[in-house]
Amino acid sequence: MSATVKQARRYNAWTNNSTLEDYSLRYAPKSFRRWSPYVVATTALGGIAYLADFAIGASIAVTHGVPNAIAAILVTAAIVFITGMPIAYYSARYAIDMDLLTRGAGFGYLGSTITSLIYASFTFIFFALEGAIMAQALESGLGVPLPLGYLICSLIVLPLVVFGMTALSKLQVWTQPIWLVLMVLPFLAIAVKEPGKYAEWLDFAGNNPGGATFSLIGFGLGAGVALSLIAQIGEQVDYLRFMPEKTEKNKVAWWSAVVSAGPGWVVLGGLKQLGGAFLAFFVAGQVGLTKAVEPIEQYIGGFAVIIPGGVVALAVFFVILSQIKINVTNAYSGSLSWANFFSRTLHRHAGRVVWIFFNVGIALALMELGVFGLLNAVLGFYSNVAIAWIGAVVADLVVNKPLKLSPSYIEFKRAHLYNFNPVGFGSMLIASAISVLAFFNVFGDLAQAFSPFIALVVAFVLSPLIAWLTKGKYYIARVDDLPEPLVVNGGLNPAELVCTGCQMSYERPDMASCPFHEGAICSLCCSLDAACRDSCKQQSPALLTISHRREPVPEPKEETRAGM
Repeated sequence: MSATVKQARRYNAWTNNSTLEDYSLRYAPKSFRRWSPYVVATTALGGIAYLADFAIGASIAVTHGVPNAIAAILVTAAIVFITGMPIAYYSARYAIDMDLLTRGAGFGYLGSTITSLIYASFTFIFFALEGAIMAQALESGLGVPLPLGYLICSLIVLPLVVFGMTALSKLQVWTQPIWLVLMVLPFLAIAVKEPGKYAEWLDFAGNNPGGATFSLIGFGLGAGVALSLIAQIGEQVDYLRFMPEKTEKNKVAWWSAVVSAGPGWVVLGGLKQLGGAFLAFFVAGQVGLTKAVEPIEQYIGGFAVIIPGGVVALAVFFVILSQIKINVTNAYSGSLSWANFFSRTLHRHAGRVVWIFFNVGIALALMELGVFGLLNAVLGFYSNVAIAWIGAVVADLVVNKPLKLSPSYIEFKRAHLYNFNPVGFGSMLIASAISVLAFFNVFGDLAQAFSPFIALVVAFVLSPLIAWLTKGKYYIARVDDLPEPLVVNGGLNPAELVCTGCQMSYERPDMASCPFHEGAICSLCCSLDAACRDSCKQQSPALLTISHRREPVPEPKEETRAGM
């Protein structure tokens, strides 16, 4: 069979450059994970600078009143933290992104293709929302027309995102202190100069006809909007996959980074949503309820308490800084999810950089169509599908694995996976269908308000049930028969295996045995191979003699190493 392969697979210059490609479709090797836990965590949390939280909190408060907004934000934050913890841990432990994690957590190789679209949708929807907020700032401060502002906000992030983690880590670490100071200044100033405003805020009803009172319907609808952010954990683990290996020496720093930069994002996120709800109340008397949900108006009003003159320039600077910090993450994560989607459907990979432009282009179109004005409707609908996906993944990690209904490890390689696993994929589809019907009021007003909660519960219950009914047989299509790394002086030898497809060497977790090519094959070459027709999973593969290096391989220079 190997006679059909005459030449080594070749990738273009963008794909072969690890600084640009960032191992977008594969396991992040130890040799590339050179950052400390602190730098990885700071980079991951840098994206939490986004101001959509302020707009979301304000929108919930204006629509449903502050009592419902506070309850919805706090309950949502608890759910997001609990569901995010296992995802962050497994991603950091196995050095894989959200897409690869989903493959092995009950969805199968092609089953996770759908979730790549869900995740890509999250990135371009929120890129559009964040870009719209930046464009509002440019219009208020510099008089830039919104359509032109949308274009500027889209183009400004491209140079940074092209260089991936290498550039983004520097951007986020350097700008984080400035951003934190500017974010909290208005709240401190109001607490000192007008402390009574915080008590008055609790009685703010916004447009709620029922007044500033708690109601199940208002709480449920508000929580549905806030729960759309549950997929944010995917962007967090896109960085956490670069965590160094956990050791006795760094375990405290390792765990601190994983918890704070993984599910911990929602602590700051929830506070920002509450902050947005408060600032909307604070400025509503001056700008009206419609404009009060815009973060630029909120910060102009907030900064005015500190310095009556020049507040517009300061507010514009803060908004632009915040939106650049988050939209580089949205564009980066979107490029990963689109690369994963198209590599599986087309068996082609042009490189992560290509999909940056694709993702930003979709977001620009949404901005021009006025997505910000449909904030509640768009996020309320999206949360039904997103939470069904996350619920199914989490159920596999925290229920199926401890009960041994699924493998204890995460298998992400095509060579070892079934195309579809009904455990996660089936749970997500059923939960999404039921919750979307509820969202469109098929089951009544209360079910409509709580449709995202229905999605979470149904997906979480169905995953172990289907795993038990199928006896977990759709997780692993064939056993991994590659040799393990040699043990040298009590530690793992970083020896690499040579791929028969591209003739490059990669670390053991990224490799599989390939009967079709009669050797070891890297996960990307395996994904892109259309000729084999999954023959390795149609019969028991014979034991193969694998060419590998027994000596440690020195770390190649980044510009010459095949990042893919």
